[in-house]
Amino acid sequence: MSEETKKIELGREGLYDARKLGVPKMLVLGVQHTFAMFGATVLVPILTGISVSTALLFAGIGTLLFHLLTKGKVPAFLGSSFAFLGGYAAVAPLGADGTPSEMLPYAAGGIVVSGLIYVILSALIKVFGVRKIMRFFPPVVTGPIIISIGLILAPSAITNCQSNWLLAFIALAVIVVCNIWGKGMVKILPILIGIVVSYIAALFMGEVDFTAIQQADWFGLAIHTGSMAKFSVSACITIAPIALATMMEHIGDIAAISATCERPYLSDPGLHRTLLGDGLATSLAGFFGAPANTTYGENTGVLALTKVYDPRVMRIAACFAILLSFFPKIGAAIQTVPSAIIGGISFVLYGMISSVGVRNVVENQVDFTKSRNLIIAAVILVSALGFNSVGGITVPLGASYSFTLSGLAIAAIVGILLNAILPGNDYEFGTDLKGDTAVNFEV
Repeated sequence: MSEETKKIELGREGLYDARKLGVPKMLVLGVQHTFAMFGATVLVPILTGISVSTALLFAGIGTLLFHLLTKGKVPAFLGSSFAFLGGYAAVAPLGADGTPSEMLPYAAGGIVVSGLIYVILSALIKVFGVRKIMRFFPPVVTGPIIISIGLILAPSAITNCQSNWLLAFIALAVIVVCNIWGKGMVKILPILIGIVVSYIAALFMGEVDFTAIQQADWFGLAIHTGSMAKFSVSACITIAPIALATMMEHIGDIAAISATCERPYLSDPGLHRTLLGDGLATSLAGFFGAPANTTYGENTGVLALTKVYDPRVMRIAACFAILLSFFPKIGAAIQTVPSAIIGGISFVLYGMISSVGVRNVVENQVDFTKSRNLIIAAVILVSALGFNSVGGITVPLGASYSFTLSGLAIAAIVGILLNAILPGNDYEFGTDLKGDTAVNFEV
């Protein structure tokens, strides 16, 4: 057993260079991340009529582009964004029989423009500096937002578990046993082992439906010229403003990854680079008719659980996603994993995200004896969970169109405003090295 693996087992530190484990183990770690992102990434195209293969292809390509633009430093995976579902529903609603709308290419055009808004904000941050921007995102704001990310995802875990609680419990139990008492790679691969063991149990229980595998083709092209982006002013006006909300979510996600990995990704490689990577990945995906991309909380949960923080593993997962896009039958095989198993796994992953948010608040020593801090945190948490439970807020754009602000986006906006308005904001980004999850960095 390597010294790095021993350290992970003892909980002392994470592993930032997975090459020390060897190529075969790195590949298996990449497969684990592929499983984590797969369900959510393919659900968005199913709900919108977009090709699943196209979504997988540009999730992989978008992730690789993101890593290129962030100097390969940030262990993030970019998958299909749920935030734009309202925009798709307004511009290109599915037919009554589930057939894709002829307006899908125009919705894709709106996605292209949305990504460009990220690019504009990236340029502003580059010009004015991350220190001035991050003054609006102190730990009293980012901590509760990270906590909210996990809590918002939590109901979906319960919903999935309800289809078969026994399977969910098996998956959860295997993950706990592997992570607490496992040795070597067993401790680093609890999610993949949990899926395999619970899937075998599902086979014996008759809970696996192989219909999707039988219907899927062995090989297929992931890009369809008829789905490529077209542009109309009305579609762009409807969809593009959603980017203002998802950018807030992006900042929360990068803060969560930074806190998980104990690295200053907001300053190195910089928030301007992560926004640029996410934005260009989204525009590229939209141009070819794929859904908008976003950093995935599921994969952040895997990072927190396994303590393997090497971005190379995410790039391996991206390559697997690209490979799956050309072999629909393999993707269909992954889809046969019962939702209850996904629910059992999510029990841990989503909780891990919220736990990272709690740690972020604690390590920054946020003083909750101050009324301003209590108010900001309270409003963020209630806004995120409360508005999410009612579907967010619909903002009208003219007589015919509107877009929806998610609960998380509303929480971020309100938290930022309260932090800027209420007196007592003495936070300086880059001065508290531990709190900012920074080690010898320059701002």
